[in-house]
Amino acid sequence: MATIDEFAALDLRVGTVLSAKLHPTARKPAYQLEIDFGPIGIKWSSAQLTALYQPADLVGLQIVAVTNFPPRRIGDFVSEVLVLGAMQADGRVILLTTERPAMPGDRIG
Repeated sequence: MATIDEFAALDLRVGTVLSAKLHPTARKPAYQLEIDFGPIGIKWSSAQLTALYQPADLVGLQIVAVTNFPPRRIGDFVSEVLVLGAMQADGRVILLTTERPAMPGDRIG
């Protein structure tokens, strides 16, 4: 089991998707997302969302991400944050979003 201290160590924040495009060098179909996290800046993420979302569906969407994992290279792209979603049995991912508008960079707790 995880402890509350381990959970508290995660920096979970709201971000607003600024742009989304296909990730051409990913092994599995994915998008490259440019996300505004307000006070901590604009970050990039590679996210396997192609089964349920088109790039235009993602722009302007507020998402939830872990912002303090080390960067991860995916193909020729560096993913700086981990976008969170509900993983279905068939591998499709449903993004975690805000129920109401939030400020980019707001913490999740």
